[in-house]
Amino acid sequence: MSLIQDIAAPKSAMASEIGPDSAVHASNPVLERCLEVLRSAKDDNEQFAALLLVTKAVRAGEVEAQTRKKIFEAVGFTFPNRLLASKHTPEGCPDYTFRALGIALLASFCTDPELAAQPAVLNKISVFNEVLVAQRDTNDSSFRFMIDDTYQCLVGIAAVPGGPRELVSKGTVSCLCQAYLKDCYGRDQALHLLTGLLTSMEAKCWEKSTPDLIELLSSLSRDFHKAEDLNKFKLCEVLHHFLPPEPVLLGSAQGVQCLKNMCYGLARILRSKLNACQRNPALKLAACLTNSYNSQWLVAGKGAKSSTFLPLLVNLACVEVRLSLEDPEPTIVDTNKELVSACYAIIEMGMQECTKEDASLLTDDQKLQLVNVMKEACGAVIYYLKQVGQEKMEDPFIFASVRILSVWLAEETSSLKQEICELLPFLVRYVKTLFHRERSCRDLPQQVAELALCSSSWGALWPGDALRFLLPGLYHLTAEDVPRSILISQELPALLCEYFMLQWELFSSALLPPSQAYSLQTTCGIFLNLAVTTPDLIRREACFSSLMNTLMASFPTLLRKREHLTLAANMATLGLMMARSLANSPAMQETSAKIFFEATVLFLSQAHTSGQDPLKELPAIQLTEDYCNTWVDISELWFLGVQAFASCLPLLTWLSPLLLETGWPEKVLRLLGHVSPSSVDLEVVTAYQSILTELAKTSPSFKAVLLSNGWVEKANLYGMAALEQYLSENSTKADAN
Repeated sequence: MSLIQDIAAPKSAMASEIGPDSAVHASNPVLERCLEVLRSAKDDNEQFAALLLVTKAVRAGEVEAQTRKKIFEAVGFTFPNRLLASKHTPEGCPDYTFRALGIALLASFCTDPELAAQPAVLNKISVFNEVLVAQRDTNDSSFRFMIDDTYQCLVGIAAVPGGPRELVSKGTVSCLCQAYLKDCYGRDQALHLLTGLLTSMEAKCWEKSTPDLIELLSSLSRDFHKAEDLNKFKLCEVLHHFLPPEPVLLGSAQGVQCLKNMCYGLARILRSKLNACQRNPALKLAACLTNSYNSQWLVAGKGAKSSTFLPLLVNLACVEVRLSLEDPEPTIVDTNKELVSACYAIIEMGMQECTKEDASLLTDDQKLQLVNVMKEACGAVIYYLKQVGQEKMEDPFIFASVRILSVWLAEETSSLKQEICELLPFLVRYVKTLFHRERSCRDLPQQVAELALCSSSWGALWPGDALRFLLPGLYHLTAEDVPRSILISQELPALLCEYFMLQWELFSSALLPPSQAYSLQTTCGIFLNLAVTTPDLIRREACFSSLMNTLMASFPTLLRKREHLTLAANMATLGLMMARSLANSPAMQETSAKIFFEATVLFLSQAHTSGQDPLKELPAIQLTEDYCNTWVDISELWFLGVQAFASCLPLLTWLSPLLLETGWPEKVLRLLGHVSPSSVDLEVVTAYQSILTELAKTSPSFKAVLLSNGWVEKANLYGMAALEQYLSENSTKADAN
């Protein structure tokens, strides 16, 4: 008692120095005296007494960081550690009394970020975890206070740099899941803290605590399905945080049931008449499910009448897009960016389902109706993009808007043709801006994922450059006169050449995954459109000479990689088509050109071989094994490539001797002489005829070989009218001479 009396004596002075509304600073002499007593306390009783005096000298919320740190230093960790570790309890007190006091001390310090990050606090995470899942009588107010203090400690740790990592690594996520699943006191706080941890460290949380998180998602989705009150809408707002970053739910019965529950719950919400605050979270959750599972989550919930739910979902998304983007008030768009980005994902799913020929969730009538509403939504996107200024080029919402329009253009260019043509200058300017600002725009896909409240892995599915996902649409547009002229006037070819060469450099250096060869293939397709329709452009623009050099240097190496035969076919055919226009350029007289043509002969000559027709038991022409697997993708390129090669023969004087040296013409003659003519398709006949005819015209020695081996009659047998006519005319001249 003497200690307390000694400090408490100047009570009036203390009251005068600490008014009811004054903040306490480190210079407070009374507080300084209390802290000195706390530092010099000889046992636990004296420390308790000194702590009580400190609480009288300061008030909650009035302690600045420096003062709190002084109190922390005075108390130290030895005393709280003993409280947490003590197994003795004063008679008549709960067995957790000392632990509760220790946690209360730490909770007061965890409100200060600097103190919450102390190793001595982080080392107590395992103690906090243990308290979370303790089963006690929730009517015990002291126990509830201890739980609240525990959550305050965890929240404080989660708010400091490195804190979430400490919590995840020490098992807090699993304990929080169990606290919620066991309906422990503070389960709502557990859910809130879990939401924050999943937002900041999603991948690590799932890596460390997958079973518990799946169990929690199962519980949340079940409650979401069954709820008939406002709790359904609350769950709808948090469920997307608990979706796995990888689409693993389809791999187990429990996961499928989760999807089914969410599908049922969403169907019941979206089929009801609701206000925007209730409907919008449902659309966002549906978008997150769509981005992870496409339409498969609807298949899992087929009991929710997915055949009608999908059209409803897409219709609602289209309506939201139109309402937001067609509004003349710009602030409406800014307010709804998150919602509209989510709706884009749903609309994209609708586009995919409409293009499916088999296993679609939609009937033909539903597809027709959805195409019309999606067309209107894309019209709204075009209307909005026309108003975008240069200052918004790096806005993730613009990125998302261009992407959904690109998905539409990849499948449909006949609708909205006039509007699209008017937008093309902006689209070219946009992709050019992002391409040249590659570093600053690299994170746009992830920002869009965050904007749409989707899993962080969703952003990884999107290419980092806007040009890549616009390529399929550009492929279709460059096949049409009007849009092609606009694109050329906007200098798109030069940009595409630069893009192709950069992508090839990354691809050939293994810095891009093999799956991204598709962007190179599509770019080749665009160049092929230009080479066929505007050969003068190929001759006129310097960028195509650089592209030709890249093709000649790269194709021979690529051809050796059979897994990339489709890309090789694209590059070979493009190079041959461009060679027709660039035949007079100095580059076509260099060794690299001859090596390129030798490689193209190898590509063209390895497509066919002889075999046995099992039905007619006659020798028949067949595809080789390598080409058989990819023929659906490369057949048109092969036929075009053969014809382009043939057209180069009269343009390059050195090409005919090179072709004869490869032995391919003789191989063709032997092949056609061995197999049954009825086994050779007309397209193959036409392709081989072009090579044989042009070679005969440019090589007297080969013409003599054809005449001496009876190819006038054989050409007639195969229906090679052009070759037959040429050989007949020359045979007559030879006889006359």
